[in-house]
Amino acid sequence: MFNRYNLVVSLFVLLTTPSLLLGAHGISIDGTLKYPVDFKKFDYVSEKAQKGGKLLLHDNGSFDKMNPFTLKGTPPFGLEMFVFEPLAAGSLDEPFAEYGLIAKNIEVADDKMSVTFTLNSQARFSDGSPVTPEDVAFSLDTLKSDKVHPFYPYYYQDIQEAKILDDTKVQFLFSRPNRELHMIAAQIPVMSKAFYLKHPFAGTGKGNHLIPPIGSGPYIVSDVNQGRSITYSRNPDYWASDHPVRKGMYNFDTIVVNYYKDQVVAVEAFKAGEFDFMMVNIAKQWARDMTGKGFSNGTLLKKRFPHQNNAGMQGFLMNTRRELFKDVRVRQALGLAFDFEWTNKSLFYGQYTRSSSYFSNSYLAATGLPNGLELSYLEPFQNILPAEVFSTPLQAPDSNGKRGMRNNLRKAKKLLADAGWIIKNGTLKNDAGKVFRFEILLVSPSFERVMAPYVANLKKLGINVDYRTIDPALYTDRVQNFDFDMIVHVYGQSLSPGNEQKNFWTSEAASRPGSKNLAGINDEVIDTLVKKIVYAATQDELTAACKALDRVLWYGYYLVPNWYLNVHRLAFHKKFSQPDTLPLYYNHYELLMTWWMDTK
Repeated sequence: MFNRYNLVVSLFVLLTTPSLLLGAHGISIDGTLKYPVDFKKFDYVSEKAQKGGKLLLHDNGSFDKMNPFTLKGTPPFGLEMFVFEPLAAGSLDEPFAEYGLIAKNIEVADDKMSVTFTLNSQARFSDGSPVTPEDVAFSLDTLKSDKVHPFYPYYYQDIQEAKILDDTKVQFLFSRPNRELHMIAAQIPVMSKAFYLKHPFAGTGKGNHLIPPIGSGPYIVSDVNQGRSITYSRNPDYWASDHPVRKGMYNFDTIVVNYYKDQVVAVEAFKAGEFDFMMVNIAKQWARDMTGKGFSNGTLLKKRFPHQNNAGMQGFLMNTRRELFKDVRVRQALGLAFDFEWTNKSLFYGQYTRSSSYFSNSYLAATGLPNGLELSYLEPFQNILPAEVFSTPLQAPDSNGKRGMRNNLRKAKKLLADAGWIIKNGTLKNDAGKVFRFEILLVSPSFERVMAPYVANLKKLGINVDYRTIDPALYTDRVQNFDFDMIVHVYGQSLSPGNEQKNFWTSEAASRPGSKNLAGINDEVIDTLVKKIVYAATQDELTAACKALDRVLWYGYYLVPNWYLNVHRLAFHKKFSQPDTLPLYYNHYELLMTWWMDTK
């Protein structure tokens, strides 16, 4: 399930189907909920939290639009989190549970072919207008249309339509049963139909692209300095300020997001006091740059916050639409040229763990050899899958020891030769005389020091490689249009993978600009395994399908596996107070939204 937005019991007969409907204050995939119908707050927020203060944040690059749902352009950080709200909010201490927000009651049909939302009569947009079933239906219709980023209609494609039942109820009909589709439906961000009828959704026309949107969330956009900063002010009339899923959260009166050229510049700005909080995703910066007067006098703090998130996969991803990367032996060879052990020790201060799964740090990672249900999913394709899928556990190349990297390069050289690439006068060429040359496109200059030794190893194989960092907006455009050879990419995963896997891996997504199938994977086995994930009826089926997919992706060598952390490395000003209890499954901004400033 896509983790972008993380439901009283009643029974009645649905007019359009004989199936019974079970209503609730909350929903989950496995039918269990931690919090009862009368819960007052989540355990990871505090009764001591105070409202007030100004929070200064940062982002890198710039922004040029105020609609986070369209493909073209770049929106500012925070619009979806601060301005828009879903029908139900996810719990950060349960792996797959949501509790009603805009929807006070959620009724899932017994046959899982529909879900009915009864809206909270108190729900209001920031202009004071009520949130209605018409707004919910409009939101679904819009997110399934060609007006939005292609991800959305793809993600919501199994939600067939929305039916308005009365002044408080809206029903979503599904095209086929899906164990998580009711939760996906509850994640839909609700937009104001009246606002977008007045202001074109695509934001065309002079000035329209910068008109702040209206949402039902805790903040409104109060100031926009295009490409440089955006200011969010807490809505004093926010309808859900005392709601159980919002209690103790979103405590800052004002949130200002300032933009910086890149992470290196941002670190110096943070140390100079220009903003209050940052997640440090560069090992060198954490180990060496989080120093200075602010840290020595205790004004600035740095701390690791553990989590149980599915780490997914980060890697140097190859675009198999390019002829150069179509041969799996070539892709495997490029993976052998990366010396992770040296990189981790010399550049990362030993902070990382090597990725050996597309579901790293989770129970979904394939281990050992396939067996049971997982094996049964793979066996029909035994004649077309690599033998290693059945015979070899997932493990990244090991370069430890004096001869480790040398042996890896020898294996890579043989794989390249088997694929028709031979070194001639120090340059790798094929029989047609074509030189093996490609470009690595980067969005962060901090990765240049990682690429330098990798490129040096590739040159030992006769491969000519250039790497360069480009403007974030240009980078986004090129990636969305698959205009690259190799990039660094992260496939984030939840603890309950689902519809988003179609967008990551399937043949249909490979030809759709804006999809996350950046590798250009076009494989019938992968298509089949993704369907087994999306339409898994039990947890055992989901786990088996994920593990099977993990093996097939791994031995497709679509990327060079990188590394992961099971903590968030956070640096922040001492002025924050924090709850006593940490959530389990969270990103750093979700954590920050449980903090507060002592304004007394």
